[in-house]
This record gives sequence, structure tokens and C-alpha cells, in this order.
Amino acid sequence: MNEAPTKTIIAANEPIKTYRPGSPEKESIKKEIERLKSKQIEIPIIIGGEEIKTDNIATCVMPHNHNHVLATYHQASEREIQMAIESCLGAQKKWVNTSLDERCDIFQKMAELLQNKYRDIINASTMLGQSKNIFQAEIDSACELIDFFNFNCQYAQEIYANQPCISPKGFKNHLEYRPLEGFVFAVTPFNFTSIAANLPSAPALMGNVSIWKPASSSVYSGHFLMQLFKEAGLPDGVINFVPGRGSMVGPNIIKDSNLAGVHFTGSTAVFQSMWKDIGNNIDSYKTYPRIVGETGGKDFILAHESIDPTELATAMIRGAFEYQGQKCSAASRCYIPTNIWEDTKEILLSELSTIKMGDVEDFTNFVNAVIDESAFDSISYYIDYAKESPDAEIIHGGSYDKTKGYFIEPTVIVTKDPKFKSMVEEIFGPVLTIYIYDTDWESVCKLVDSTSEYALTGAIMSKDKQAIKTGSKMLVNSAGNFYINDKPTGAVVGQQPFGGSRASGTNDKAGSSLNLLRWVSVRTVKETFEPPTDYRYPFMEEK
Repeated sequence: MNEAPTKTIIAANEPIKTYRPGSPEKESIKKEIERLKSKQIEIPIIIGGEEIKTDNIATCVMPHNHNHVLATYHQASEREIQMAIESCLGAQKKWVNTSLDERCDIFQKMAELLQNKYRDIINASTMLGQSKNIFQAEIDSACELIDFFNFNCQYAQEIYANQPCISPKGFKNHLEYRPLEGFVFAVTPFNFTSIAANLPSAPALMGNVSIWKPASSSVYSGHFLMQLFKEAGLPDGVINFVPGRGSMVGPNIIKDSNLAGVHFTGSTAVFQSMWKDIGNNIDSYKTYPRIVGETGGKDFILAHESIDPTELATAMIRGAFEYQGQKCSAASRCYIPTNIWEDTKEILLSELSTIKMGDVEDFTNFVNAVIDESAFDSISYYIDYAKESPDAEIIHGGSYDKTKGYFIEPTVIVTKDPKFKSMVEEIFGPVLTIYIYDTDWESVCKLVDSTSEYALTGAIMSKDKQAIKTGSKMLVNSAGNFYINDKPTGAVVGQQPFGGSRASGTNDKAGSSLNLLRWVSVRTVKETFEPPTDYRYPFMEEK
């Protein structure tokens, strides 16, 4: 369990494929898309390596063509949940004694398989099931996930290498990095396939066992990830795949005395509710559960008068509208000074007019569909609210249509009210609200800091070094990932560990050793080579 690693792993970021016209990777992904589209599959629950089927069936559809069913999948009841718990506890007995070297071998095999055999499968399933264009799928479900697998191995080795500095003569001091006692409950989102895989697997790398509840709208890609895990050699039961309704899966897992941790990405409301339930059950657990969560965001771009309007407009478009704004890090509110607004507006509207929206199979589309009808209705509500408000004007977009797919135009709102509804509340869709300010820099920094309960990502756009310095200090608690002269999205494993605080989560920084440390319980071991044979100390001597 705690043997020192015998080899040193130095990870490197996975190169992003371009998928340019005529490239071999483009032809390959098109073939895989057609293959997956051509058949409807049945997705079972996976417990202890066994396929489990139930009478409770749901469907996986393409958000951009919701009449096309990709798969049916089985949902867990209380019976399957209990089976998953027992499977985890059984698998833990062997997995806990598996060396870090052996575990890293499996994870590096996962990375290798994803680099090659599974790259098209995972990318295509993400594109079809979650309506991501090829670039968004590539940087997420291929590159970021490969990076998670490889860098987590490096970070795990670095953790194990952290040992006491001093062992005096006659003694040996040692730290053992034990997995948690019990199982980890991994609750994953629809929007990033890499996060969906990392949340159950990061604890597993550290010797834990996980019950994985995927978002209903990403069960399709999750199914293929489970195939990847198995082929890489992950023992049965270390990760159990349990799709189902949150109202069924969550309460039945949280009440179990063997719950050792929660690894969560999703809504703030759900996370807070889970935390309350854990608190209410706190006297029933064998150990205090580790609670790790990344939740909502109301991410900002704050522009200074010194910034180039073209650079600002580009950051706004990419930050707000890539993957239809369905990123926890997506730019949702923007503050622009009056003196550069007209130039910025002209460039912004000109560029937005060139954006195409539609099916993921048309590689010229920058924007695709939002994930499902519930998201569509929620986002369109905010657009309608802005249309009806005297304090707001929609200067681009504002149209939506769910006849064939859940399509919402990239929408830009300009408001007179810095606390307008769409400046404050999380929307999680392709809606950007702009406030034009004419106050001093420090005042607008205070406004940005005080407007939202969230603190996930944010960006300052400025050529003025002093303005950057002032803004960075005043917004120190406003964003866990802070960007200077860039969009507030696109964190890369090994470069920008990701996470925020306030209502955005516990800031345990996925993609770093900080996150992995949450999944171990350290034991200090002191070995004495020559134990004393007399209880008396020198101070007790008398002359």
C-alpha cells in the first residue's frame, strides 16, 4: 500500500489535434460518429464488473436532434445501490494493498488507450451525447482526461515522497498515505467528460473505491469510459457505475455508515443539500466524510480602459459562447468602461454575426445545442426576462428553438443595472450580460467583488500594469482561477489547477496534488530500534 515508487513519472500535456480539413484525425472521427449514430445501444449498470439491468429504463438522445435515441440505459433502485456499496467494500480489501506503482501502471494504460484506441470513441460519444463540437470534445474528453490520468500519477508519487525531514539516530519516522476507510461517492456533471472520469478515478488512484453516479445526460460517454477502465486493468468493483435518479441514488448512499467521501461537481443547491444530509447523519459514519465540491459560477470579465477592444471582444466571445456557455468557468458578466464601449460593441457584433450554430457534424459550427429541455427552458427564461425589462437591451441574439434540437442563439444583454438579474444569477448557457461603467477603477472592482455569491473564475483585461495590480488585490477572493488578459476559461491540468470558493465550492483544485491529498488519511509511524528499559529520566537524579 505504501511502498515507495520504483519509477519516476514525469507527465506532459497531451497535444491537441487540429482536425483540419483533409487531416487523418478528421476523417477518422467522422467515421466513428457515423458508426455510433447507426445503432442504438443498451447501457447497463456496472457493479463488480457485472452488467446489471433493471425495469427502470431511460434514454440518451442527441441534444441537437432530440428525436435520435443513441441508447437506453438502466437506472438503479435501492437494491442496486446496496449492491454497489457491498461491491466497493469487497474490492477495497484487495485494492488497498495494491502498490502505487501497480495503480499508476493501470492509469498510464488508461491514458495510452485514450490516446489511441479510445480517442475517437470517447470524443464521438461526447459530441453526440453532449452536443460538443470536435474541438471542445478534443480538449475535454481526450486531452484533459489523458492529462488527468498521467499528471495524477506524478502528483501521487510526489505525495508519497513527502516524508518527515528528521529521523534521529535510533529511530525511523515514516508517513503512510492510507486510502479512506469506506467508499467515495462521485457525482459527476454532463458538461465535461474529463471531469466525469476524474471524480471517481482520482480517489481510486489513491487506493480508494468509488460509486460513480453520472449525470443522466452524459451516461452515454460514461458507458464507454467504463469500458476503457476495464480494458486498462482496473479491478472489478473499484469503480461501480450507477446511473439513476439523484433522488434515489443520493439519499441511499449518503445514509450509509461506510461513506468516506463525496467528490462532486454540479449545482450549488444540490451540493448544499448533500452537505446538510451528511451533517444530519454525522453520528452514524465510521469516519468523518471528506466533502469535495466544485459548484456554480458567475464568472466575470472586467475590462480596463487601456485594453484593445479586439482582444476584449475575442475574450468575450470565446469565454461566453464556447460550448454554449455550459462551463462552470464561462464568462457570464462583463464590465466595460464607457470610453471603449462603442469600439468594442462594433467589433463584438461584427464577429458575432459570423458565428454559425447547428449540428456537431458540421464542423463549421461554433455553437451547438444546449444539453436538454430543462436547460433550454431555464436559459430562455432569462432571455425573456431581459426582453421584458426596461433596464436591459438585447443587442445580439435572443432567439431560441427546440423543435429539432435545443438551440439558443448566443445572446448579449446590455443592462443599466449592475445588479440586474442576469448579472447576478447563474444561467449556465450562451448568455452574456454587459454593464457599461463610468466610475473609477477601484469602485468597479468593489462592484465586481460584491455582485455575486460565487467565486470560481474571473478575468481582468488591461494594458495598465498598475490597474492589473490593484484589481488582482481587490479581487483576491472573487475567483479561484484568475486570468489576466485572457478569457476566464480553459484551465489546463499541470498548468492551472481548477477550483473556486464561496458558493463555487471547496477549492480543492482538480488537476493537482491538493485534490489527491483529500483522498488519503495519513498515518504517522515511529519505529524505535532500541526501546528504553528504564522509566527514569536524568532530571530525576539527585546528588
